[in-house]
Amino acid sequence: MKLSETQQPTMDPPSEAPPATDPIDRASMDAMIHESRLSIPSIFRIPLASTLSFVVGMGLGTAHGSKMAGLQFRAEHAHKLPATPTGWFLYHKSKNYHVANGGIREGFKMGAKLSVVTTATFAIENMFDTYRGTKDFVNTVIACVTVAGGFSLWSKFSLRKPSPPPCVDAILMMIPSYIDRFSLPTAARTTKSALLVGLIYGGLQDLLGVARGRHIGYIDYLKKKKNQILKKRTTEPAEATS
Repeated sequence: MKLSETQQPTMDPPSEAPPATDPIDRASMDAMIHESRLSIPSIFRIPLASTLSFVVGMGLGTAHGSKMAGLQFRAEHAHKLPATPTGWFLYHKSKNYHVANGGIREGFKMGAKLSVVTTATFAIENMFDTYRGTKDFVNTVIACVTVAGGFSLWSKFSLRKPSPPPCVDAILMMIPSYIDRFSLPTAARTTKSALLVGLIYGGLQDLLGVARGRHIGYIDYLKKKKNQILKKRTTEPAEATS
């Protein structure tokens, strides 16, 4: 029995084979992950740290801002407390609005500040990693101290108010005379704290890197010196006996 033209069996087109993975790209990606801090490349580590710091700052700022807003509202309305149930209802309603508003505003402000500081620290650390060609705690310490020093000096600039010659008065009036964020003892304490944080955080990164087999400059140097000393100690007795 012959099939008609409309009943002729049709063959499905051959499915395309999946593209083969380039072994060179795969190897380079594995090498980049292996040599990166915390096994996270900087192109992902910096945005991730910035996002996490913003979330943490948002939570801390919201908690602090809402508390301060509630205390401020109570202080501003302590002399005119309501005397009726309706008045107390409106009082608490207004208080809740001010608490929420103050918490959200302070949360975004604190999150933005913490995100900027964290992003600057990780970016400077990555910059020194690239410049020095090695990833160790030294770059972390430099980044932390640099950001701490900048944060200690940052503030709203106060304009100069000297009595210079008239020809330069207009120029000097536009130059900040000093930066009054922190006093010198406070700035010194902040720098010491940043130095300690950089040593601890950078040291932990180095320990994790050594555990994963990542090459770290000063550790490789110490291993090389240790091997040279051991080799020298083993060769000296052989030369003495000969």
